[in-house]
Amino acid sequence: MINIKYNTEDDIYFFEVKGHAMYAEYGKDIVCASISTALIMTVNLLSYLGYNDYIYEAKEGYFKLKIKKDNITSAVCLNLDDTLKQLALQYPKNVKYNG
Repeated sequence: MINIKYNTEDDIYFFEVKGHAMYAEYGKDIVCASISTALIMTVNLLSYLGYNDYIYEAKEGYFKLKIKKDNITSAVCLNLDDTLKQLALQYPKNVKYNG
């Protein structure tokens, strides 16, 4: 099961994603691949937009992102939030969303 925590406090967006979907065997798990892609695309986009003042950690089965809110990071983070919510709705046996 993938557990997703999403929180906004004051002027900060916070995402934490832990676990594995166990939807299919390693290398063929479309749920893990979808979530990983959304996370990587988000961090890459923030980097391409010139943001470097954020906390980011990624390793096998774990991802964390913490970034200050502004107009651009709000759009990027809300997009990520919507994507993760939709995946949790589509795969409730594999993804738990706590937002």
